[in-house]
Amino acid sequence: MAEAFKTWQCRTCGYIYEEEFGDPPEGLAPGTRWADIPADWICPLCGTPKSDFDMIEL
Repeated sequence: MAEAFKTWQCRTCGYIYEEEFGDPPEGLAPGTRWADIPADWICPLCGTPKSDFDMIEL
């Protein structure tokens, strides 16, 4: 069985990244896993680095 999609939140501004939906305007197709996003990716709203996001449960 496939692993459930996860949700990640920016600690600075609260931007939510949901693996299931991706962020097509940012070039992240639906289904893009957090681990597959480059380490140098930054929050599209505030510029916070990927390392400063937390996995959350909605």
